[in-house]
Amino acid sequence: MTPLTVDVVLPCLDEAEALPWVLGRVPAGWRAIVVDNGSTDGSAALAADLGATVVHEPRRGFGAACHAGLLAAEAEFVCFCDCDATLDPGLLRDFVDTVAGGRGDLVLGRRRPTERGAWPAHARAGNLALSWLLHRRTGVRLRDLGPMRAARREALLGLGLTDRRSGYPLQMVVRAADAGWRVSEVDVPYLPRSGRSKVTGTWRGTWQAVHDMRRVLDEPPLAPVAGVRP
Repeated sequence: MTPLTVDVVLPCLDEAEALPWVLGRVPAGWRAIVVDNGSTDGSAALAADLGATVVHEPRRGFGAACHAGLLAAEAEFVCFCDCDATLDPGLLRDFVDTVAGGRGDLVLGRRRPTERGAWPAHARAGNLALSWLLHRRTGVRLRDLGPMRAARREALLGLGLTDRRSGYPLQMVVRAADAGWRVSEVDVPYLPRSGRSKVTGTWRGTWQAVHDMRRVLDEPPLAPVAGVRP
């Protein structure tokens, strides 16, 4: 059998403390793409020293970093994972196996906190609200819109993702649903992060993210695009 080719996109902003743990858990033979989004703590140099491919994205924004990584990817399958040591990239093996085996087109990780306080209440509340709005908009029922996910690279590029802020993960799911993809989720342990979240570390950050995602939900469905279906 031909080995699967997989790239793991890791958006990064000042994650030097977490990088050794995260990169050490990327499955052997997979390529780690660390997208540095303006770090000042030496994250980019450290990632390169640890063997990762480093991409520099000067435009601040979670979506900008994720999409830069997608554009830099070359493998048949692309995974996304936070770079703050809350999620173990090794768990992505099962995600890729599901997509490669034809049992799903986009697989997401449903975060299950391992410790009290690992996932703050305001972040959970925002996530639940968006999950409900997603179901109303697309019919897809998810319990989490987390950052851990896997799909085929060419199919992802075909979605024409445009959001470059916090709405990027949601736009991926919405456009995938509109294109008829099979979207599913599996439980994954969610660990206490290293450092403070840049997006949902505060109520203000959480509701700014919710605002960005509401804008995505208000977008009209796109016309079907040839080649988008995996």
